[in-house]
Amino acid sequence: MDPRTVSNLTIGLATTREEIIRAQELRYRVFYQDMGASPSASITVLGRDYDAFDDVCDHLVVIDKARSWPGRTCVVGTYRMLRKSVAIRHGGFYSENEFNLGKLDHYPGEMVELGRSCVDPQYRGKAIMQLLWQGIAEYIAAHDISLLFGCASFPGTDLSQMSSALSFLHYKNRAPVDWRPKACGPGYVAMDILEEEQIDFRTAMREMPALIKGYLRVGGVIGDGAVKDNAFNTTDVCLLVETSNITAKYQRHFLENKVSERMQLTA
Repeated sequence: MDPRTVSNLTIGLATTREEIIRAQELRYRVFYQDMGASPSASITVLGRDYDAFDDVCDHLVVIDKARSWPGRTCVVGTYRMLRKSVAIRHGGFYSENEFNLGKLDHYPGEMVELGRSCVDPQYRGKAIMQLLWQGIAEYIAAHDISLLFGCASFPGTDLSQMSSALSFLHYKNRAPVDWRPKACGPGYVAMDILEEEQIDFRTAMREMPALIKGYLRVGGVIGDGAVKDNAFNTTDVCLLVETSNITAKYQRHFLENKVSERMQLTA
């Protein structure tokens, strides 16, 4: 995919080790300093969020050219992306730490795991999210992706603060059973906290993180159950989006017709 520049912001895949390091530093500031995740000693010393998956993933980055100079790239937004064809060769997906993805073997075509998404607080807003969506769209087209998925997080681990939202997702937005991931491990929590008739829609939407609401608007569905991630101070769901279900409205606004002809959809 080719880099694209809007004003002083450029979106594209990281092409140097230095750009990946700046993305990791941004992740550290957002996840550990802003959101209260608990870093390991090595992560604290380096001031970077990293793991073994960084070496095999593609890193989508938004760079502020006006604040960059040789040897010091200013990365202000990032997504980490791991295609199935790559994961098979390198030990699987990050999401498998929290979710049983076995049923995704039944899903045809190439898929990509999205993760580690974050934006510098000074840049948060519609413009940078549009850039990130445009970058994802070009990646979809370049690799003929049929499914996007990954861990999507609620801040914190107090279920009383997200009970309406989790219950709404459980009853209204679960993936088809034949390719529905399932939460596993010691952090597992059921999402049907409230009875369906007890859910207040406005409360559910108020509790719902903006990023998850954005995915729901482009046809997002979720797996069974959630996982408390105490290290990152989040409660995670497995969120999936079929690229063939992206609505025409959001295709026009976010994807700007950069996807292939087979993905030109009706609302």
